[in-house]
Amino acid sequence: MTKLRDVEAVRCLAGRLGVMEIGFAVPQWTPRQRPPATPMVGQWCSVVPLDPAAHAEQLFTNDRDNAAARWTYLPYEPPVTVDEYRSWMAATCASADPMFHTILAADGEPIGLASYLRIDPAMGSIEVGHINFSSRLQRTPAATEAMYLMARRVFDELGYRRYEWKCDSLNEPSHRAAERLGFTFEGRFRQAAVYKQRNRDTDWFSIIDSEWPALRERFERWLSPSNFDADGRQRASLATV
Repeated sequence: MTKLRDVEAVRCLAGRLGVMEIGFAVPQWTPRQRPPATPMVGQWCSVVPLDPAAHAEQLFTNDRDNAAARWTYLPYEPPVTVDEYRSWMAATCASADPMFHTILAADGEPIGLASYLRIDPAMGSIEVGHINFSSRLQRTPAATEAMYLMARRVFDELGYRRYEWKCDSLNEPSHRAAERLGFTFEGRFRQAAVYKQRNRDTDWFSIIDSEWPALRERFERWLSPSNFDADGRQRASLATV
């Protein structure tokens, strides 16, 4: 509390003296590279560039279980046939931004999707989104590892400063996932979008580069094989590991 009062006192004094506050210096900053279209390989899963020809049919098959619920907060309707799914991929997933990836199980089966989007190399900011995990992937070590691998590329490989997560303010599972993964809630953008003929208030979360080293260590402790029993159940949660 004393430090907070000191900061406010300095700000008040600066205001009276006509001194403008500015952000901290980043003298060595240079624009970063865009994410490469190369695999990210872990022990529980791999995250690879989406290949519709190789992945579409199995992704659609895995997606059909409780698909409607998983697509509720996505900005498109769930395809009902494999041909519709392929058409959705052709229309939605072929761009450089969003940059879609397939999550493969350790046995190579396609079990989920995620993407990088709002890629801003000049500012070092990038978002993860369009996340759709099949029932086989949900609540598994692979699901957490996929998010770890994507964050590790952003910070350790590419040197970005900011990693974003956004969701519908009513999407409680996404809220819980963001917080569990170490994202910090930043605020709510009211009436930010209209999709599927309904309003969306968007909640913003982020991880910044100074937070990543501690989060990386926590992910790696949690993902260690020693944290799981013979049936794959965690011994310690990500929050407590």
